[in-house]
Amino acid sequence: MHIVVVGLNHRVAPVEARERLAFTKTSLEEALARLRPSDGSCPYAPEGVILSTCNRLEVYVLAPSLADGQRAVCRFLEDCHGEPRETFQPYLYTYTDEEAVAHLFSVAAGLDSMILGESQILGQVTEAMERALACGAAGKVLAALFRHAVEAGKRARTETAIGRGATSVSHVAVELAQKIFGDLSACHVLLVGAGEMAELAARALVAYGAGSLSILNRTRERAERLAAEIGARPLGWERLEEALWWADIIIASTGAPHAIFRPENVGRALPLRRNRPLFFIDIAVPRNVDPEVARLEGVYLYDIDDLRAVVEASLAERRREVPKVKAIIAEEQREFMAWFRSLDVVPLIVQLREQAERVGQAELERALRRLDDLSDRERKVIEMMAHRIVNKILHRPIIRLKERAGGCDGYRYAEVVRDLFGLDGKGGPA
Repeated sequence: MHIVVVGLNHRVAPVEARERLAFTKTSLEEALARLRPSDGSCPYAPEGVILSTCNRLEVYVLAPSLADGQRAVCRFLEDCHGEPRETFQPYLYTYTDEEAVAHLFSVAAGLDSMILGESQILGQVTEAMERALACGAAGKVLAALFRHAVEAGKRARTETAIGRGATSVSHVAVELAQKIFGDLSACHVLLVGAGEMAELAARALVAYGAGSLSILNRTRERAERLAAEIGARPLGWERLEEALWWADIIIASTGAPHAIFRPENVGRALPLRRNRPLFFIDIAVPRNVDPEVARLEGVYLYDIDDLRAVVEASLAERRREVPKVKAIIAEEQREFMAWFRSLDVVPLIVQLREQAERVGQAELERALRRLDDLSDRERKVIEMMAHRIVNKILHRPIIRLKERAGGCDGYRYAEVVRDLFGLDGKGGPA
C-alpha cells in the first residue's frame, strides 16, 4: 500500500477554486463518512483523512498505487461537491509515500502556510486526525502518520524560532485594517463570526486599540461569550443589515457555505451611510462576501488572497529558521517511513515461517511413520531437532528482512523473498 495525498492550496489555486472544494464542519463529517463508509459499502480508500482550512484542501488516503489514489480522490471530490474534475484538476498536486509524509510534516510545522511558521495550522492538523478517527475513516497507518506530523510541528515550534513573531491570517487581516485607517480607535469595527478565526481577529483588534468593536454571530450565545471576554458588543443575526449602516470595517469569518453579504443587501445600506466608505476584509473560505460587492461605489473588498502583501513584512528572522525545521522534518520522516515499510515485512515473515513450519512438520511426520519403534523420548528429540533446523534456516533471512525493512530498497528484498519461496504476500498480521 502507498500513502497518497491529493490537494490544492493558496500557492497553486486562487480562492475561487479553493472555495469550490472547501468543506464546512457539517459537510466534512458527511464527507468522511462517505470516504470510508461504516456500513460495509465500497470505500474510496482503505483509510482517509481530510485537511480542510481556509488556505488548503488536502485528502490523504492509503492506496494500492499512486494512480489508484489520485483517481479515488478526484472521484471523491467530484461526488462530494458535484464539480466536474476538469474545473479543479489543473490546480491539484499529488504526493506519494516519502514526499507525502514530508509534505504533511512541512504543513504541520508551518512551512507551507501563507504566513511562515503560523501556529493555527498545527491545531487544524490535529483536528483533522481526530475527526477522521471519530468517523472511522482513519486507520492504523494514517493515524500514525498524523501523530508524527503533530510531533514534528510541536518540535519545530519548541526547538526553533520558526514561530517567533508569527501571526495568524486573522492577525494579518487586522494589520491590513490598521494600514487602511491608521488609527483604529475612532473606527466602528464589525466582526461577523465567533469561531477560532474570529476570536483571533477579535483579540488582535483589541491589541491594536479598536475603539468600537461589535461581534455578530448566527448563534447569539457564542457572540455574547466572546464579546464578554474582550469587552465588545454582541449582536444577534437579525442586526446584520442594520450593522451595514454604521460599520467602517467588516471582518467576515463565518463557516457559511455561501456569501452572506451580497450586492442587494449592501446596496440597500449605502444611502444610509452618507458617502462614508465601507471596507470588507473577508478571511472565510468559502467567501462570506460576494465579489460583486466590490463594484458598488464606496465599497472596498479584500479577500484572503489579498493578504499576501501584508504577510511579506517581517519574515526574515523566521526564514533563517527554515533549515532547522527541515532537519526536524527529515528526522521525523525517517522514523515514520521505517515503521511504515516494516508493515509490509511483518506479514511476509509470518507467511514465510508458516510455510517453513508446514514443510518441516510434513517431513517430520513422514519420517516418524517410518520409525514406529521409537520411544517417547526419542520422538521428542527428533521433533525438537526438526523445529530447531527450521528456526536456524529462517533466522538469518528474517533478521536481514527486518534490517532492510526501514530502508528505501526494503520492498525489493521483500519481493525477492516472495518470488524465491512462492509466497503471495497475503499473509495475516503478526
